[in-house]
Amino acid sequence: MSGSSFPRYQIVRQRPSRRGLWLTLAGLAWAATLAGAWFWASQTAAPRLGRVQQELAQIQARFRQQQAELQRLSQRETTLGISDRISRTANQELQASLAERDEEIAGLRADVAFYERLVGATAPRRGLSVHLAEFNRAPGGAWQYRITLTQTLNRGAISEGQMRFAVEGVRGGQLATIGWDELHQQAGLAGQAYSFRYFQQLDGSVMLPGGFTPQRVKVRLSGGGNPVEQAFDWNLATSAGGK
Repeated sequence: MSGSSFPRYQIVRQRPSRRGLWLTLAGLAWAATLAGAWFWASQTAAPRLGRVQQELAQIQARFRQQQAELQRLSQRETTLGISDRISRTANQELQASLAERDEEIAGLRADVAFYERLVGATAPRRGLSVHLAEFNRAPGGAWQYRITLTQTLNRGAISEGQMRFAVEGVRGGQLATIGWDELHQQAGLAGQAYSFRYFQQLDGSVMLPGGFTPQRVKVRLSGGGNPVEQAFDWNLATSAGGK
């Protein structure tokens, strides 16, 4: 045993570690920071959030109004488009109708002018009569004819009936008459119908037989009254038409 009076081992009291304390304080500080941030946000951002929500609601309301207005304008545009098409169609039909009426009026005016030239303002009034007989040679040996009928005695009456004519001349050195059936090369042919108030022109074509020399045309009108028969010189009928 040595002579030293101190013991070989000593008991030393260990101080508590400060690391845990600092961690605890840091955690408390972080929690306090979060609490402060939440409090500041709730006090600062909450009023703005209300205004934002109100503005958003107003924007949505305006958007719905604009959508409704857009739909209304779209429907109106569709309706106007349909109305415009209907109007254009009606206008085209009206223009076509007016054009037809103009043509009818022009035709009536031409008829009146022609009628006045035919009968004349000072000419005596006459009943149903043949005013002109015109013949023109056509290809193939045919003859185109135009017979003009008039009546001025009763301008309100309608003259109706049938017209036939025959061509008188010479064939084989003898007098001959080519009747309506032979002129048309058809037996039992009905006469050409007429119906008019003031005048009418009857057109057609006939064939004269070979070796026949025409001299005059005899036109016969048969209707409700007494038949009318008039003769026209062939040379005048094939030049300017006349009696």
